Amino acid sequence: MTESMKKLVSILRDSSRIVFFGGAGISTASGIPDFRSANGIFSRKLNRNVTPEQAVSHSFFVYNTEEFYDFYKKYLVYPEAKPNDCHTALVRLERMGRLSAVVTQNIDGLHQAAGSKTVYELHGSVHRNYCQRCHAFYDAAYVLGAEGIPRCEKCGGLIKPDVVLYEEGLSDEVVSGAIGAISEADTLIVGGTSLVVYPAAGLLRYFHGKHLVLINKSETQADRQAELVIHEDISRIMKEAVDALEEEGNEK
Repeated sequence: MTESMKKLVSILRDSSRIVFFGGAGISTASGIPDFRSANGIFSRKLNRNVTPEQAVSHSFFVYNTEEFYDFYKKYLVYPEAKPNDCHTALVRLERMGRLSAVVTQNIDGLHQAAGSKTVYELHGSVHRNYCQRCHAFYDAAYVLGAEGIPRCEKCGGLIKPDVVLYEEGLSDEVVSGAIGAISEADTLIVGGTSLVVYPAAGLLRYFHGKHLVLINKSETQADRQAELVIHEDISRIMKEAVDALEEEGNEK
């Protein structure tokens, strides 16, 4: 076991109110591309003079709805994706009574699919879609199965994903819950995020606990603040750390 892994296991052992703050790098092991890497979603070449960021903006949804949904269905919804070792490791920590919440920038719902109970989805979820006229609920399968623009079966209204698009604000209720969890945490593990998307990245300033851990393949702006920094694959790191913690418990 490396010194970094020993340190991580020690921190987990010392913690009873862990909050995990994660980004797109959490779900790459599940086959979902991240946003800003060379093979990420934002590197896609579109058929017209529109950037991927513009394609997932509120304005584009309103004025170019059919093209919005064409991009959205191709690149933002992955119905076959399954939770990976990071997701399941967090569930195990929660069942141990050590992890109190997950705060995620992801919209794929994989934390809940794995079994996590307390999840704050800062950017919403592809699994929730609502008619803008009558507010009827539709799941991701309905949206994916619709030809062109998905319409409400009840009133014919336009259906919109419950996803925070560019130019839209985060949910006050979700942000408040995330801030509360982070401010009460004794350990904050930040993983799979470059910490460049605001206001989400700004939530780190509410952490005043004992241990700050960063696990990301590349450097982040918060590396200097952390007690422990690991630049490796987070799914492997989290699984190995929780495995070691469980082995310690079984030996007692």
